[in-house]
Amino acid sequence: MSGAEQAVRTRMLALLSADGELAGLVHGIFDGVPPRASAPYVSVGAAEGVDWGTKDRAGREVRLTVALAGAGGVPDDRAAARIDAAAAMLRGEAGGWSIVAARVMRTRFAFARDGGWRHEAVVRCRCLAG
Repeated sequence: MSGAEQAVRTRMLALLSADGELAGLVHGIFDGVPPRASAPYVSVGAAEGVDWGTKDRAGREVRLTVALAGAGGVPDDRAAARIDAAAAMLRGEAGGWSIVAARVMRTRFAFARDGGWRHEAVVRCRCLAG
């Protein structure tokens, strides 16, 4: 994982962890899928990066997957809205990189066989080296 991918993951985890409203809606916010956690919870998953540099500056486009896992019937949309709000606040300095653009590119919702559900958001960040 390059420095940009790690910087985006770290910044997203910090934003989600600092969100008091989200903390009241889920049981935890995890870096990766937790081995044991009761739903609902948020996990920051895969980070994929590709070159997005300029002639004179290194850059990376990072796509980060953030999942909200739950149990039972229809989910409460407030937690998913808090994840979208955190994605909108990703712009700024992060670990030696400057996140110059961030937006949710794709969302996916699915029910699981065990009665649970999963809401995934893929966030695209465009980063330039500091």
